[in-house]
Amino acid sequence: MYAKVILKSGKDQSARRFHPWIFSGAIKKIKGEVSEGDIVEVYDNKEELLGIGHFQIGSIAVRIISFTDSEINENFWFEKIQKAYEYRKKLGITDNDNTNVYRLLHAEGDGMPGVIIDFYNGTAVIQMHSIGMAMEVNKIVDALKAVLGDKLKAVYNKSEATLPFKAEFKLPDGLLFGESVTNIVEEYGNKFKISWVDGQKTGFFIDQRENRKLLQSYSKGKKVLNVFGYTGGFSVYAMQGEAELVHSVDSSKKAIELTDENIKLNFGDDARHKSFAVDAFGFLEDIDDKYDVIILDPPAFAKHHNVLNNALQGYKRINAKAIESIKKGGILFTFSCSQVVTKENFRKAVFSAAASTGRNVKILHQLTQPVDHPVNIYHPEGEYLKGLVVYVE
Repeated sequence: MYAKVILKSGKDQSARRFHPWIFSGAIKKIKGEVSEGDIVEVYDNKEELLGIGHFQIGSIAVRIISFTDSEINENFWFEKIQKAYEYRKKLGITDNDNTNVYRLLHAEGDGMPGVIIDFYNGTAVIQMHSIGMAMEVNKIVDALKAVLGDKLKAVYNKSEATLPFKAEFKLPDGLLFGESVTNIVEEYGNKFKISWVDGQKTGFFIDQRENRKLLQSYSKGKKVLNVFGYTGGFSVYAMQGEAELVHSVDSSKKAIELTDENIKLNFGDDARHKSFAVDAFGFLEDIDDKYDVIILDPPAFAKHHNVLNNALQGYKRINAKAIESIKKGGILFTFSCSQVVTKENFRKAVFSAAASTGRNVKILHQLTQPVDHPVNIYHPEGEYLKGLVVYVE
């Protein structure tokens, strides 16, 4: 028997609309003993079942994993992961001749809040964000093995830094199954070396795949600046698009070293590319009229609502500098990956940045995450990646 979480009167509407988060302030009482990570049943004030989920300490008290009366066992997780895999297979993502890296499971977007799984040419990298999911890790690994079969060579856990830091449950980083046979992947025929051990997130920003491809189409003959370049994803695509020169900037020396490796992996010793391990804001202070195309893909400036205003000022400042400095007729690719920054907030920040420069700016594209990072229509917070491509006269 699971503990029962009873909601206050009128606080059940969100769950009835299939939103997977139950906030602590909505809870009237809890029947039974409950610890962080436990499976609980969620009921309305009249004790009608609304869903089943993982309990956690914090503002989001329950993450719902099923809106029906389900037995949470090995078969439950197998069906979840099989459904996620089949969705991507139907869209042509899993068996692509020139792409063998994709997001296999995307948290709320695939009905499994608290976990993401990225597939890197045979290695599945798991990142847990809730204790409940971390406690199910062995069943999830078994499900991955059953669904992927021979395509799966290894499963690596990358959850040590993402689990709630106050929790007693620990899940050290490391291999959970098999042995990785390669860390070289292909994306639209471009090769990338992935470091899931030392890299950010699971090792690569898969969510920018289609946006990188779009950049390629704008790069021919252009001087391109990739700011916050991480391991050079956008830089490789710009080079592939026959850019005249590409400069990559990141404050992390380790990221820049990997950028240089990825450039060499695809183009050998190509003098068109140069990298800079320096502060991005500082680098932007001296770029007037040097670049035709600029990419701004910073880390999340805001992870919580209480710093939202400061984050928006940060986006305004950095975009203003890029718009002010870009060549006449230049194109700016600018992004926010902060979940708490809405599309409207981000667009207003870029609008304010453009207005402060006095330059005429047109929106060419409004960008988001690709289809292997699905947004559950009942959970709009899942649309975390926002992007604009603008033309600066």
